[in-house]
Amino acid sequence: MDPKDIDHPAGENDIPIGPGEVKEVDAKEVELRQLRCLVAIVDEGTFTDAAIALGVSQAAVSRTLASLERTLGVRLLRRTSREVTPTPTGLRAVAHARRVLGEVEDLVREATSGHVRLRIGYAWAALGKHTLAFQRRWSAARPGVDLRLVRVNSTTAGLAEGTCDLSVVRRPLDDRRFDSAIVGLERRLCAMAADDPLARRRSVRLADIGARTLLVDRRTGTTTAELWPPDARPATQESHDVDDWLTMIATGGYIGMTAESTAHQYPRPGVVYRPVRDAEPIAVRLAWWRDDPHPATQPAIELLTALYRSG
Repeated sequence: MDPKDIDHPAGENDIPIGPGEVKEVDAKEVELRQLRCLVAIVDEGTFTDAAIALGVSQAAVSRTLASLERTLGVRLLRRTSREVTPTPTGLRAVAHARRVLGEVEDLVREATSGHVRLRIGYAWAALGKHTLAFQRRWSAARPGVDLRLVRVNSTTAGLAEGTCDLSVVRRPLDDRRFDSAIVGLERRLCAMAADDPLARRRSVRLADIGARTLLVDRRTGTTTAELWPPDARPATQESHDVDDWLTMIATGGYIGMTAESTAHQYPRPGVVYRPVRDAEPIAVRLAWWRDDPHPATQPAIELLTALYRSG
């Protein structure tokens, strides 16, 4: 081992913090290069090998680690003539450093991969019976753009949260930051317990549901009591997720109304779906950021519109 790697009892590497003292550290003082240096030393085993891995001098590695330890006010590594080992604090610091560096790498990939990946968010059901066809046709037509479907139970299906590039929504977005296009229409279905008397029918009417308790999702759902005349509106109970919605309906105490895609994506033992023949269909929209549309927005709109028309 290089003599500079040896931990001396006193000298420039000493940390000027006494027993029981706590140093106030501004997180802005910690730099990514310091974290990379710490991880490299631990992974490579010596300062010399860490320098080779980082493409810098061994003296630079020593200075960078010393500056990190001074910033934090703690000793992170023990250096001897035989090995370099993390202190207990150093072990925790290395674990945190790995997570931070991993997040930074994800940030870089996220910012630079916009043209090679397309994330489409949805709240309940993606594209119903068209989901698989959309995935396969997209892969065949655009192999260079990786398609991912992401379920996010929010009003914008993940668009506002930054977890997707486009989102499938089934009610208009009032937020002026977003734009959208209707790609298709879906029937409204009534979901009920398999032993519900209405389950024996091939279809139902809104009037058949008016006297029941309707489960609704006020954030992302497509159904409100306003579908019925003011004097014939059903009682409502709120649910917060499609799994919760289906579980409550299966008990027989509630019914629900939803887009046709839900029945395709979430078949559930004990729950049956029946068309509501006098309810207007639901518009399926593809939404995106108005001032920063993904380059694949228009191709996605065209493919989805073609699938819904053919269906």
